[in-house]
Parts: sequence; C-alpha cells; structure tokens
Amino acid sequence: MHQSLEYSVIVHKAEEGGFWVEVAALPGCYSQGETVEEALENVKEAITLYLEALREEGQDIPKDEDAVFKVAVTA
Repeated sequence: MHQSLEYSVIVHKAEEGGFWVEVAALPGCYSQGETVEEALENVKEAITLYLEALREEGQDIPKDEDAVFKVAVTA
C-alpha cells in the first residue's frame, strides 16, 4: 500500500556547479542536478528508492516533522 508523502528538502549550490539536495528527515538521502528543477526531480527518485529500501527491510517510513524557515538578522 503506497501513500502520498511530502518531505522538506534543502537545495544547496554546488561549488563545482549545479545543485545538490538533501532530505532532512531521511539521513543520507541526497541527489543533484545541473539546475534546481533537475535536482528536485532527481531527489524525488532518491526519496522513492530510499523509502522502498526501508519497506524491504521492514522499517517504518519516517514522517517529515521538520519545517524550514528563513530568519532575518542584522549583522
């Protein structure tokens, strides 16, 4: 039984060009792409494979309980 899940991701600009994406709720789940859009599409596949591996191992599927905010400060 599959369900629709949403995960917060953080997009980083890569030093060598392009972008890489991490999924905070899924340790070790990363992907990359030449553009932000490509990186986001690629991380969807990475998340799907990550969750499939957890299911195969009989582990619980983590829920994303994190929230990502930006805060402004004066420096």
